Amino acid sequence: MTPDTSPAHTTHDAEADDRNDHIKIYVNGDIVPKDQAVVSVYDSGFMLGDGMWEGMRLYDGEWAFFDAHMDRLFNSLKSVSLEIGLGPDDIRKILDDTAAANGMTGDAHCRLMITRGRKAKPFQHPSLSRWGPTIVAIVEHSKPAQSLSAKGIRLATVPQVRGLPMSQDAKYNSHSKLNCVIACLQAEQAGADEGLMLDPHGFVNTTNACNFFIVRRGEVWTSTGDYCMNGVTRQNVIDLCRANDIPVFEKNFSLYEAYGADEAFLTGTFGAQTPVASIDGKEIGTGERPVTTRIRALYKELVARTVAEQKTARG
Repeated sequence: MTPDTSPAHTTHDAEADDRNDHIKIYVNGDIVPKDQAVVSVYDSGFMLGDGMWEGMRLYDGEWAFFDAHMDRLFNSLKSVSLEIGLGPDDIRKILDDTAAANGMTGDAHCRLMITRGRKAKPFQHPSLSRWGPTIVAIVEHSKPAQSLSAKGIRLATVPQVRGLPMSQDAKYNSHSKLNCVIACLQAEQAGADEGLMLDPHGFVNTTNACNFFIVRRGEVWTSTGDYCMNGVTRQNVIDLCRANDIPVFEKNFSLYEAYGADEAFLTGTFGAQTPVASIDGKEIGTGERPVTTRIRALYKELVARTVAEQKTARG
């Protein structure tokens, strides 16, 4: 097989947009120009990765699946005893105000970041964060690059694994992403775009940035969810399959099944469903992706329907 030497890309590649050089960013109650959006070097997120984040997309003035993202965010904040004194409606106003300041109503992506805040001394103990949380919202003009759907992502299985819940539960969307960064580096050094990570038992789990699915003989498979971020898009795909008579299973499976899959794709808020072209240099299927294509169409309809329902609910 001839090695794939095409340029690397990622599931977060976006079409170039010069407007992002001049966006305004929310930082702790103020919306400021990008070059003024700063936090303290004593911030617990900068020092320790002590914080949580969410990625959301803006469609027709609405943050798609907002409630699901807030359920995950506030569950995570509670789990690490990070009290921010705000509720989901307050978060929505922050995002809406930031988007409005940038003249955005769609084709925009938000990274909301909440840390334990500025520390009195540069040490670990959470009690040293004494001035309340740091809250930042970056909303960029963002359209996924068309090349992602056409070419697909090249994966390499990496030695870095997603660990057990008692080490660092992968269900946290935390600022502590070193585990995933290492996996990404390992994949890049192997000549791939992203790393395919196994769970502690050697079963296929997730990539360093997205949830992973395969299609075998018309069935859609993904991991059990025990060792990966339980993504909002991941759950939407599972629910769509169940509602549209597409057999779907959350189960353990090995690289053997992944290599022999007819199709494979990744899910995430930014790229929705991104095809996988190869795993460890082995091409996946024939390049035909009928099930992935159908799921993408169903997901697009779901987004439109959900956004319309959210607009109606908000009057």
